Amino acid sequence: MLKYSKALGLIVFVFLFAMCNQKSKNESGKETILKGSLDIAVDETVKPIVDDQVAVFEGTYYGAKINVKPESEAEVINDLLNQKTKVAVTARNLSQEELARFEKSKIKPRVTPFATDAIAFIKTKNNNDTLIALKTVIDFMQGNSNTGIKGLVFDNPNSSTVRFMKELAKVKNVPSQNVFSFKTNEEVIKFVSENDGMIGVVGVNWLSQPSPSMVDIVKKINVLSVKGLNSNEYYSPTQNDLAEVKYPLARELFIINCQGYNGLGMGFGSFIAGDIGQRIVLKSGLLPIKTPGRKLQIRNELLKDNE
Repeated sequence: MLKYSKALGLIVFVFLFAMCNQKSKNESGKETILKGSLDIAVDETVKPIVDDQVAVFEGTYYGAKINVKPESEAEVINDLLNQKTKVAVTARNLSQEELARFEKSKIKPRVTPFATDAIAFIKTKNNNDTLIALKTVIDFMQGNSNTGIKGLVFDNPNSSTVRFMKELAKVKNVPSQNVFSFKTNEEVIKFVSENDGMIGVVGVNWLSQPSPSMVDIVKKINVLSVKGLNSNEYYSPTQNDLAEVKYPLARELFIINCQGYNGLGMGFGSFIAGDIGQRIVLKSGLLPIKTPGRKLQIRNELLKDNE
């Protein structure tokens, strides 16, 4: 009987030790706002700025791992609605209908704007014309063949750039003729650089932050200055014109967090909207939502240069 009791005690001890050890492992691998692994669906038109944010975030918080999944805007929103992803970066806010679907699923998305981006029109540098009226592009989108535009080139039929231009032109579909679409912004830039008369429609982030393989190709295109519908002046997608609300194709960027708990999505969202994240936006050529502050050091005496 004594041997049986000792054996039973040993079994209980081993069981409790294993449970405690497993609990310790679970707690050490638990996701927090600064630790864990997270997949993010990202609008492909703004992937460069998100890549920069992720690189600095992971470099600052070594326990964090964020996997960027570039998709078209339609795919990003569908993944959010179908709960295939919990965190996304988009070039538009959620609609009332989309918010209602989340509410029906008892999910309250946390939506944080973090930058002002822009859609850019581009042409090959072989064409010296660097000005275009927005009305001319809208007329083309509405089916007018006498605009002088040889063709418009989009990245993807389901992209945010296509959706933006269709809403602006108040059309349900793009023209069936002289409109070309590819898979990515990089493909659009390359095609336009090699074809005279074509106008590319891309996210300006791909021009301000080209990948190493695209640097030489970007040098072969011109970014067009655009005259708005209610303006007589032409403006470019620069930080200054975006800040002064002069460029007519500006748009806000958002990070949408549907995790529903204090996880890595909240930490990354706070980072992007915080001082470091906003400085990264500023350096990228986009316009941060909050202007990062400057620290000035005032000295009572001027230091003389060493002679």
